[in-house]
Amino acid sequence: MTAPTFRFLAPLLAPLFAAGVALAATAAGDPEAWHAPRPEQPSVVLVKHATVWTSGPRGILEDADLLVRDGKIAAVGRGLAAGGDAVVIDATGKHITPGLIDAHSHTAIVGGVNEGTNTITAEVRIEDVVNSETVSIYRQLAGGLTACNLLHGSANAIGGQNCVIKLRYGEDPEGLKLEGAKPGIKFALGENPKRSNWGSDPRHYPKTRPGVEQLIRERFVSARDYMAEWDAWKRNPVGIPPKRDLQLETVAEILRGERLIHSHSYRQDEILMLTRLCDEFGVTIGTFQHVLEGYKVADEIAAHGAGASCFSDWWAYKFEVYDAIPYNGAIMWDRGVVTTFNSDSSELARRMNLEAAKAVKYGGVPEDEALRFVTLNAAIQLDVADRIGSLEEGKDADFVIWSTDPLSIYTVCEQTWVDGRKYFDRAEDLANRDALAAEREALLTKAKAAGGKKGKNGGKDAGATAAHRPQYADRDALDEGGVCACYDLTGHAACSHEAGKENDR
Repeated sequence: MTAPTFRFLAPLLAPLFAAGVALAATAAGDPEAWHAPRPEQPSVVLVKHATVWTSGPRGILEDADLLVRDGKIAAVGRGLAAGGDAVVIDATGKHITPGLIDAHSHTAIVGGVNEGTNTITAEVRIEDVVNSETVSIYRQLAGGLTACNLLHGSANAIGGQNCVIKLRYGEDPEGLKLEGAKPGIKFALGENPKRSNWGSDPRHYPKTRPGVEQLIRERFVSARDYMAEWDAWKRNPVGIPPKRDLQLETVAEILRGERLIHSHSYRQDEILMLTRLCDEFGVTIGTFQHVLEGYKVADEIAAHGAGASCFSDWWAYKFEVYDAIPYNGAIMWDRGVVTTFNSDSSELARRMNLEAAKAVKYGGVPEDEALRFVTLNAAIQLDVADRIGSLEEGKDADFVIWSTDPLSIYTVCEQTWVDGRKYFDRAEDLANRDALAAEREALLTKAKAAGGKKGKNGGKDAGATAAHRPQYADRDALDEGGVCACYDLTGHAACSHEAGKENDR
């Protein structure tokens, strides 16, 4: 699709898929055209008579209140009072949890998640390609998600730098970033970086698991030498300073403890390999991602101090996950590992509360501890637990109101608040759908009328029902290597084709 064609279609297609959100009507080319209005931040919000899952030391409180002032949690308790200007919500019979956190996401990334042309890509930054326009952000808010960890793919032993965002739908990319979040970076072990089942270049290195280990070791040694060279020059700054290397500077941040490793992993032998390698260099791993054989080496993971962020019950999608079991998360938690469940999927990210419930089903994790798999534990892994992850005084007012027990398959997310601003309201969404349906029909009528006019090429690109125009809202699915859903302007599927092996599994 040509750029002019996309600019014409984007304002027409976006309202068709962003249910419940009215986009600002602004002039073509205005960068604010995609932005939803920022929700009001009431000075005081009081939610009363709810079951409050604090995910903190106080556990679950029955018939309790949540008091918010200026976007921060002021108090959690019973019989709380607020001034006359407070927004008061009667939540009798409902449940409140902290905003859910996805510790492994590829939502809201423009282009692709893998820079596959090099074996080490530590200089690549996800924050440079955050896609604040994707409707997946709104859909995940509708499932109670309020923050996520955007990660590079797993094509490289050392991949790109991560970006932790809050789902402040309508903000620009800078406005999504979680201020003060500790930097991280993606590592990968096993089949993906050695490209067992994809990639045809016989010259690619590494082709073996020992090769992956050696790549990481070589970069650690080089970064250590790089730091020593710069330290020497700073002590005696005579002559030309050392050549600056953005890749080695990033790896040096790892060695100094300034950047967390989030490592794609599956097999026990490779988990042990990376812990021993990092121990040698005095580095503590932030998290093992996927870590589906983590239950076999849970004591070693805990002793090293790494967290574990796994799938709840995925297995058998490739050879190295054949030993995965649904009790993995519960076993690691029981052995003292800070454990989370993640989505690695824009679709699954809408139901992270039900992922947490699987820790109860598979392993008997207490319900309040299971919820921490997608709240406080994720915040701890991302080193932002002082800001988010639990309902405690002084933390950001990121919370969700559920119709019933948040771990129940029957529960519904009714409201999602971020920084004391209501970004999702189910009742408002339902009320707006008739208006959106009417707007959709009006836009389709306009597009079809425009399609009858011939352009410079005789109308070849002007047809309103031309096939192979990607559905903009499915951009995340394409980025993650799923099937690209192509649609004509009437919403009917036009084709399906492979989007390329960009996935992270």
